[in-house]
Amino acid sequence: MEAAVVIKGEVHWFDLGHGNNQDAEWLALIEAVKLSQTLGLEHVELIGDALEVVDHANRAMRNSAGEQGHAAIFAALVENLRPARIRWIKRQQNLAGIALASRHPR
Repeated sequence: MEAAVVIKGEVHWFDLGHGNNQDAEWLALIEAVKLSQTLGLEHVELIGDALEVVDHANRAMRNSAGEQGHAAIFAALVENLRPARIRWIKRQQNLAGIALASRHPR
């Protein structure tokens, strides 16, 4: 698996090892949070095209009690510096997805 994170128009690539689509979506979100924190960015808007992950991340951010796995990792990362927003967009609008697709044309 690999992920792309786009920040201020620049694509950042991540090798995520092995897993399924759900793992890839969560790990991309987690890498986006880590990178934005490393860059010292605040009021970050996280965007994803996996509605289930976006919804779960929003719930985990509001109340992390009982979260496990990727959601627990995400919640711990955003505990002290929450993103301004996490929102869903269509796959065709997702710049990270477009970058991945251009890297691996079918």
